[in-house]
Amino acid sequence: MAPYLPLTEQAADHVVSVAQADSTNALARRMLRDGELPVHAPQDDGEGRPPKLAMDAVFCDVQTAGHGRLGRTWVSEPGASFTGSFVTVLPRCVLTDPAVNGWLTVIAGLASLEALDGGLGECGARRVDPEECRLTLKWPNDLYCHGLKLGGILTEMVPLDGDVAGEDVADDNVADDNVALVIGIGINLGLHAAQLPTPQSTSLQMHVEGLPPVSQIRDIVAARLAKSLRSRLAAFVADPAGAAPAIRDEALPLLWTLGRRVEVTFVDGGTLTGTAIGLNEDASLQVRGDDGADHDVHTGDVGVLPA
Repeated sequence: MAPYLPLTEQAADHVVSVAQADSTNALARRMLRDGELPVHAPQDDGEGRPPKLAMDAVFCDVQTAGHGRLGRTWVSEPGASFTGSFVTVLPRCVLTDPAVNGWLTVIAGLASLEALDGGLGECGARRVDPEECRLTLKWPNDLYCHGLKLGGILTEMVPLDGDVAGEDVADDNVADDNVALVIGIGINLGLHAAQLPTPQSTSLQMHVEGLPPVSQIRDIVAARLAKSLRSRLAAFVADPAGAAPAIRDEALPLLWTLGRRVEVTFVDGGTLTGTAIGLNEDASLQVRGDDGADHDVHTGDVGVLPA
């Protein structure tokens, strides 16, 4: 059954909800390609305020080919998972600038934690152990609870053209200056222990008392996410370099990876073992290797080693 999302329909500009999809990111990309998803360029009011961003949402109940970073699969269960993608249009210069574009995934992570925390408060649910069950981030794109993976984020850039973008974006060559950002977010909401895909994963219902049905909490969280992503991304694109320090300050206390022994596996197969010690100005992870040298990790699989 397609997710029922009345609150999200109020918070987002356009919502697509289907019972099943290969992945919501893939569905969003196809809809952008085929002109089936409305897209609008950021609107500047000319008075120095952050631009007004459009925010669309694409959701399904079950993904048959969900995936995350580095081609990893993402498993969802009918009626038990949050599987959705948020789509907006941002300046190309921001999304392609390696000095600042690493913060986009961090922003999505912070928005996710904000939406989950706010959603739990809204529905009156409470954590079984507030300290041990604190929601955190594992660099660069995982949501963690109790030291276990609760969810994941996949951000993808999708080029626009006049045919895809629609009249308002195509005007004045706006499509050349902007691209779509698709933010896929998967969260285990109502899975039981036997349904978890790995021993390193968890589900929200295992840590929270008084959680409402998945259909309700999914809509509450999705609506809050649409609002948080819209405001956070608007503030960021208005001044990426100026906004980055505040994002870093907010993320650091929530970064579960910091202070822990990690093993980084790079795309070329190389590895680095050491301790995660910081978050750099470009959102890369600083790791102090076992050789005593500091390394900046921009991409790769970061596994936390047993204590």
